[in-house]
Amino acid sequence: MTIADTKKTAEIKMGKSIEAFKSDIQKIRTGRAHPGILDQVQVDYYGSMLPISQVANVSLLDARTISVQPWEKGFAAKIEKAIRESDLGLNPSSQGDVIRVPMPALTEERRRDLTKVVRHAAEDSKVAVRNLRREANEQLKKLLKDKAVTEDEERRAQDDVQKLTDRVIAEIDRLVHGKEAEILAI
Repeated sequence: MTIADTKKTAEIKMGKSIEAFKSDIQKIRTGRAHPGILDQVQVDYYGSMLPISQVANVSLLDARTISVQPWEKGFAAKIEKAIRESDLGLNPSSQGDVIRVPMPALTEERRRDLTKVVRHAAEDSKVAVRNLRREANEQLKKLLKDKAVTEDEERRAQDDVQKLTDRVIAEIDRLVHGKEAEILAI
């Protein structure tokens, strides 16, 4: 493994950490409706658990209402039950073949709790990024120990890994501020 390989691996893994963090905060609901909110809700489909998006059309009716239209007749009751039993605090209502999922308005206290959840998820992501930095630096030290690189090359590579880490952490902070603003907006 070379310095370039080590830096590239660290960059790819840190990119995956950012993507995982984005998907985590996307699941945290705000006052607005978003079809992605129902992504983690699983429904029993003939013995196997599938996400709602694989058994129904999920779309927005308006800014505060999600529409779920099952692909099979008579499946609406199971989907409605799965949404109601999820920990999202949603109360769907059936209207024929279409399930309407209104998004309740958030209280001030709930908004503050959600910002704490976002900050906690951000801290977990930052810890993961720092662990990736540590792994990359250990790999660089191993290359130096094996005399595959000079001390100057190893030092420059560590500086590059640190710059990458700083950039990724700044991106996580930017995402946190954006999500907090979205949650606190009334």
